[in-house]
Amino acid sequence: MNSQQFIALEEQFGAHNYHPLDVVVHEAAGAWVTDVEGKKYLDCLAAYSAVNQGHCHPRIYDAFLEQAKLVTLTSRAFRNDRLPLLYKKLHEMTGYDMSLPMNSGAEAVETAIKTARRWAYDVKGIPENKAEIVVASGNFHGRTTTIVGFSDDPSSFKGFGPYCTEAFPMHEYGDIEDLKTKITENTCAIMIEPIQGEGGVVIPPDGYLKAVEKLCKDRDILFICDEIQAGLGRSGKLFAHYYEEVRPDIVIIGKALSGGFYPVSAILADKEILSVIHPGEHGSTFGGNPLAAAVAVRALEVIEEEELIERSAELGTYFAEKLRAIDSPHITEVRARGLWIGLVLDTKARPYCEGLMDEGILCKETHENIIRFAPPLVITKEEIDWALERIEKILKSV
Repeated sequence: MNSQQFIALEEQFGAHNYHPLDVVVHEAAGAWVTDVEGKKYLDCLAAYSAVNQGHCHPRIYDAFLEQAKLVTLTSRAFRNDRLPLLYKKLHEMTGYDMSLPMNSGAEAVETAIKTARRWAYDVKGIPENKAEIVVASGNFHGRTTTIVGFSDDPSSFKGFGPYCTEAFPMHEYGDIEDLKTKITENTCAIMIEPIQGEGGVVIPPDGYLKAVEKLCKDRDILFICDEIQAGLGRSGKLFAHYYEEVRPDIVIIGKALSGGFYPVSAILADKEILSVIHPGEHGSTFGGNPLAAAVAVRALEVIEEEELIERSAELGTYFAEKLRAIDSPHITEVRARGLWIGLVLDTKARPYCEGLMDEGILCKETHENIIRFAPPLVITKEEIDWALERIEKILKSV
């Protein structure tokens, strides 16, 4: 079957909840994917940072196969010999006492919400069912009904209500003075993305995260950072909140935690926070299963041992500088942290993404006028140069 036949099947039998570019991927390796006709493309999206380690990384693949031959899933009614090693690895790598594993990023966000609320009632003493979590404008934390209820993007929340919006007051992202006005005696947490990925790599003003941390400490509020996209090397540091040397009370991770082989997510926190969750109060059939744990440990090892964080920082700076040097009247801003770049245009970005696809580069628009470039962190400088030639051509010709 050719691409058009696959596309026709998808359009006929699949729900239309995405608007993908019309490339039908058949196989992938490293920073490259190949379609069903055999054409190769440089992947500059990396599955929204899920494949920071590159497609089909051989070491993660070996860990996946090795564990799959032993046991893939056991109920959390029993213990297994893989999950403790993931707990230990996350502690050693991040410094947090404990972690609670789930599957998707949205599940991890829900876990953070439940943990913060339980802490509010058991520790802070907020009246039952009154806890509030302050969120930020432009946020994207997932697609569950709870999460879209505190989004300000109509494409996320419109038509899915009713919502409990009073439980999630919203402040203007990056505005610490506005944030202060949203805090009440029932505020138990402030949850933000240290860099907003879906928003188009939106970087807050210098000092914002530090000010949020101080505000939380002064008022006995939990500071929650959603690092699902930004974390594990994407921003040029292990976590994007490292840029301001803050230490959130809860960190949410996912995506690259499995290198794209399996849905794995988690929240990280110290014991005094995560100990508020007791047996039977939260969990998931697949959360923390042996296969997930084995894959996650190897995925983290690859990030460390192949120095992918350092590569992201170095090559991201190079990529962004070259983009800023392109002489195009349509470029209004280049926002970048590591290999995570938002190219802001003064016109719709979709035609440019389609033009880049024709040139062999895969990326995706967000918020109509922004192109995100987020290639696997294994990309080389030579591959970036190859891409830049084509990016400049399309920016000047579309």
